[in-house]
Amino acid sequence: MSARSARDEEFSAYLDARQPQLLRTAYLLTGDRHQAEDVLQTSLAKLYLAWDKVRDRGSVDAYVRRIMVNENNSLWRRGWKRREFAAETIPDHAISDAYDEGLSSALWDVVQTLPQKARAVVVLRYYEQLTEAETADVLGISIGTVKSQCSRALAALRDRVPSDLSPAHREEEQ
Repeated sequence: MSARSARDEEFSAYLDARQPQLLRTAYLLTGDRHQAEDVLQTSLAKLYLAWDKVRDRGSVDAYVRRIMVNENNSLWRRGWKRREFAAETIPDHAISDAYDEGLSSALWDVVQTLPQKARAVVVLRYYEQLTEAETADVLGISIGTVKSQCSRALAALRDRVPSDLSPAHREEEQ
């Protein structure tokens, strides 16, 4: 077996094991399924090109998450992505009390109102359940910045969450 085919097998095994979780992370970062697929595809292509440079195979997830965050940030810097589209009516969303992995829209709509960096911190800390140190490493920021971004983001989310989603509202109904 050649070195190249061994490398390809190792990369394919990694993809088979981790692609669904990485797509979920990309979706949580972008808020759009199609854009998440684009971000993930570009990130995986960059990972493949750098596969031999990643010496610690245990840190591949952190490496690809960092690529995804950077790729998502670079997409938002492009002018054509800043366009907003108005709708004549605001769509109604059903409220669910089930565990939310970012797939239902009620809470996710509120999370998407956060600035890009704050959303990345919230996604990595609470959806991906990374530690503060791991989040800081992925984003290339200090642990103190992760803590302050989380604090500000959670305060903003508390202020922005609709009353029918808040825990206090649920306790009153019971």
